[in-house]
Amino acid sequence: MRRFEPNLLPLHLGSLPHTDPQGACELVLESFRQIPAWPQLPGRTFLENMYVQFSEGFPGVVLEDQRIYVDRAKDLDPGLERLYLAYLENDLSYGALGADYAAGLAAFPQALSPDDFQPAVVKGQVTGPISWGLTVVDQDRRPVLYYDILADALAKHLRLKAAWQEQELRKLAPTTIVFIDEPYMSAFGSAYISLNREQVITLLEEVFAGLAGIKGTHCCGNTDWSLLLSTSAEIISFDTYSYGQAFSLYADEVRAFLKRGGIIAWGIVPADDEKALMSETVESLDARLHEAMNLLVRKGISFDDLINSSLITPSCGLRTLSEEAAERAFELTAAISETMRERYGT
Repeated sequence: MRRFEPNLLPLHLGSLPHTDPQGACELVLESFRQIPAWPQLPGRTFLENMYVQFSEGFPGVVLEDQRIYVDRAKDLDPGLERLYLAYLENDLSYGALGADYAAGLAAFPQALSPDDFQPAVVKGQVTGPISWGLTVVDQDRRPVLYYDILADALAKHLRLKAAWQEQELRKLAPTTIVFIDEPYMSAFGSAYISLNREQVITLLEEVFAGLAGIKGTHCCGNTDWSLLLSTSAEIISFDTYSYGQAFSLYADEVRAFLKRGGIIAWGIVPADDEKALMSETVESLDARLHEAMNLLVRKGISFDDLINSSLITPSCGLRTLSEEAAERAFELTAAISETMRERYGT
């Protein structure tokens, strides 16, 4: 049974260009009151870079000169022992995110004060093992994902980070959503990534296995959607604005995903092109979203099934935009959601 009814609600994917944590939380609540997500603020400090943000405590990790890497020349055994002991004992304190790494998460409970407002659902996010492991390199600039021991350790490390975060979010709402963000999945299958399908699924499922609430995944580029649709993810989030047609190529897999209760987060508001964003309207994006949905309808998927299994989102995080443009993206996302909910009675 589906644990959450999406009802065409708007959803925020995470990052913002803003630097004030409390102000960012308040901004999120203005447009995403039904499902608020804590804001990531990479413009505030290097520690909130999406790869650095979840690196705290990883064996051998080094932060210097706005760079992150793993120094394999160090003795990694003590750090690996701490990690595996925490994993075996399910000690979620290992995965705690410090306020200096995630100021938006630290400010989130105050913004959602029970005396003022308590949502039914809240969302968080963590960088996925594929993207983290390909972006973070060792001292010789080789991605850590290509070392079997570090790849396994990384998946367990991120599992504990995700599980600790979910534990904290559960204090704020009875239902939690945690996304595993995988931008590097857009390069899967290319000559730049020497990983097979089984390796990718194994790493993702290790992180998913730590979550008791609703599990989602986001990829902002094109990818082999059959792979992500075959995982235990309950929400698939994608850049509909740019890749609606590419996603429709996987109609059979989408049909099976919906049949098992899956939810699609339609990223219809452009997040990486400020000029395009500022030129769009609710009407133009509504038409573009229906065009993307109809590509699947023409392949035999029920339009009603899509409507009943949909969330509305920006195409990606908004960290590269100006504050004005990011706020415009929020407004458009909320307005498209409202328009569709009124039209279809959800």
